[in-house]
Amino acid sequence: MSDYEYVPLRIPPGTDRTAAQAQLTIQAEYGGWELARVLLFGDGTRQVVLRRRITGAALPALSS
Repeated sequence: MSDYEYVPLRIPPGTDRTAAQAQLTIQAEYGGWELARVLLFGDGTRQVVLRRRITGAALPALSS
C-alpha cells in the first residue's frame, strides 16, 4: 500500500511560467500537495503529477 495519493494536472500550452507557478503554489498551500513530477512536451503542455501523504483519517476503517 502506498503512503501517498497522486493526482495528475495538465497545464495547457501558452501558460507562462509565473501563472503555472501560482497555480501549483495554490495547490500546495491549500490542498497539501507537493510536486512529484513534471513532464514538458514539445507543444508547451506541462503534465504535472502532485502527491500528498495519506493521513489516518483518509484510510478506510477495517471491520472485524
